[in-house]
Amino acid sequence: MTGARSTAPRTRSWLRRLWSLPTGAFGIVVVALIAITAVISQFWTPFDPRTTDVSGRWAGPGWPHLLGTDGTGRDILSLVMAGSRTTLLVAVGAGVIATLLGLVLAALGALTARWVRESVAVLVDILIAFPVLIIAMMISAVWGGSLWVVVWSVGIGFGVNIARVSRPELRRVLHSEFVVAGRASGLTPLQNLVRHLLPNVAPVFIVQLSWSMAVAVLAEAGLSYLGFGAPVTEPSWGVLLADLQRFITVHPFAVVVPGVAITLTVLGFNLLGDGLREATDPTLAQRSPAARTARTHIPEVVA
Repeated sequence: MTGARSTAPRTRSWLRRLWSLPTGAFGIVVVALIAITAVISQFWTPFDPRTTDVSGRWAGPGWPHLLGTDGTGRDILSLVMAGSRTTLLVAVGAGVIATLLGLVLAALGALTARWVRESVAVLVDILIAFPVLIIAMMISAVWGGSLWVVVWSVGIGFGVNIARVSRPELRRVLHSEFVVAGRASGLTPLQNLVRHLLPNVAPVFIVQLSWSMAVAVLAEAGLSYLGFGAPVTEPSWGVLLADLQRFITVHPFAVVVPGVAITLTVLGFNLLGDGLREATDPTLAQRSPAARTARTHIPEVVA
């Protein structure tokens, strides 16, 4: 009970720090908005996103079509709301796969015998050479366009990235005094991994995970735009962009809407990861705001 009581204040503490950060607050609001929209669109949208109405095509923003309609009369707001389900599915699915694969490869590459570590390192170096989008396009060309192809391709690709970044961090923490003390007290390698190693590499891991989820959103939109991702029957921001981009000079507002949705979602995931890193990293949490700003400041390039 004491452990549970002590864990709750720590959780509330870093949640308060996360919300107090501009990046964290923006990321929370955007990601929460996307999640709420995806849940609501499962049960309700202003119009059926698959219903066409040729007589009402290219209607401007107004009532009852708040964001207008496309070239077949479909309501753009309903299409964007339904597309958020696809975006959330890809981001979460790819994030889960990348997390599991990255942790397994990082643990094997840091905590096992030398020949296993070196073999894993070589495997990661080989896999990292293949761009994620190229792998997804190759798999889609063989198995056909599917959301699950995108999820698995992006998840595997960024799982390797997470393993590459987390492995040296695990090796560094592995030789810390508290890890050695835990091993001497009788903790198994798995217990040491869960209690000491993972919490200390969590900030680096969180940034990589949030970046992989953000790029998963971009990958799904890009692959769907090229015809390798979601089928045309599935609501997708990439498919919507592909349908509307031909008319960008005539109806630019219709193209801007899904583009802004993709941009805000990617930015939200990235900034949420940035805020989580700063809120959970004890070395940053103990610093003053000026010191944190100085550490993360990127100097301007002077010509």
